[in-house]
Order: sequence, then structure tokens, then C-alpha cells
Amino acid sequence: MRFRPDTWRPWLEPLGAGHVLETGTACTTGRRGDRGISRDDVTALRSRVGDDPDGLRDLFVAVMIWGSGTTNGRGPRHTSAALSDARLEGVLRTTRASVRSGDLKSAYARFALNGVGRSFFTKWFAAVDDRGPDADRALILDVRVFRSLNALGWSSREAAGVGHWPTGYAVYVSTMHGWARELGVTAEWLEWLLFDRNGRVHDGDER
Repeated sequence: MRFRPDTWRPWLEPLGAGHVLETGTACTTGRRGDRGISRDDVTALRSRVGDDPDGLRDLFVAVMIWGSGTTNGRGPRHTSAALSDARLEGVLRTTRASVRSGDLKSAYARFALNGVGRSFFTKWFAAVDDRGPDADRALILDVRVFRSLNALGWSSREAAGVGHWPTGYAVYVSTMHGWARELGVTAEWLEWLLFDRNGRVHDGDER
């Protein structure tokens, strides 16, 4: 994902997070000064920061940058709002612990930070989930994935049997892992496919 450090710097440097802009690699195409940050870069940062509170903060910022790219102009402002939220350290620590214990419902219910909605805090869940490949690891649930799920006729309310978002998210994750096992792919790849299709899941949807 390509991002523009110059766009983010005024929002991050006053809050002591400007150094996170060095994550990833310099781009050889696009606007001068652009950098690229991948899911692998975020995973590598997770391994480096360990349990350090400041490191978790850096990881969160990296996730927000990766999730925003160059298309979400609100990303820097929303990240700044989250960094200024007094709940930040506690929310990052407790939700990471819930994710790593496999309690995705609690993680979803406990995440509350200014400027951060489901599309981004589920990216945080996916980034901090370091469980092995046999676990039903956290997945991203953003508007593009939801659009594809709806086009397929899948409803979190119907699947969960209750209109409760934390429960619906946990059921979404377990359902995706079940589908992935049946198809012989990873759930992360299936999530990416739904994101990429963005609701265009039937023949003839593209012209």
C-alpha cells in the first residue's frame, strides 16, 4: 500500500509518532517521497515491538497508515484523534490480549477510540493476532468485504442469530475460516478476494 509521509507528518510529529513514517520502503514509482507499506511490514513491526506500550502505539499507527494508503484522506486526522484519546494505551493492550486469547467478541466490544471504526479496528485485530495457522485468526471486516458478503447473500445477523455486532464479527471470522478450509485456501486470501471484488461477485458484474 502506497502512502505519502508528507501528508501524515503534520498529524503525527506533534504527537511523537513521526518516526513510524519510516516503516516500509521508498517507492520507485508515483509521487516523489511516497513510501510503500505491506502487510508483511506490519507483521515484522509486530514482532519487533513485542509487549512494549510505545511499540504497540507505533504498531497501531502503522496499521492506520497501511489501511489508509493514499485514498483515505481522513486517515491522518482520525489517527491523530485516536493518539490523543486518553483510552489509547488501555484499549490497545486489552484488545490485543483478547485477540491473542481467541476472544474476538470481547475484543470487538472493548474497542472504543476516537476516529476509529470497524473497518480500521478489525485491521488492528488482524495485525496483532499472532496465533498459529490452525487458529481461526482475526480477519478484516471493512465496507468492501461487507459489500461482497451481502452480494453473496450472507448476513451476519442471520448467521449469528442475533443483531449484536461483536457476536456477528466472531461468526464472520469463523465462517470465513470454514469456507477457506473447504476451498483449500487461507482465510486471509479469501478476505482479500472479497475486498478486491468489492461486491462484484457474480458473472457479468464487470463490464
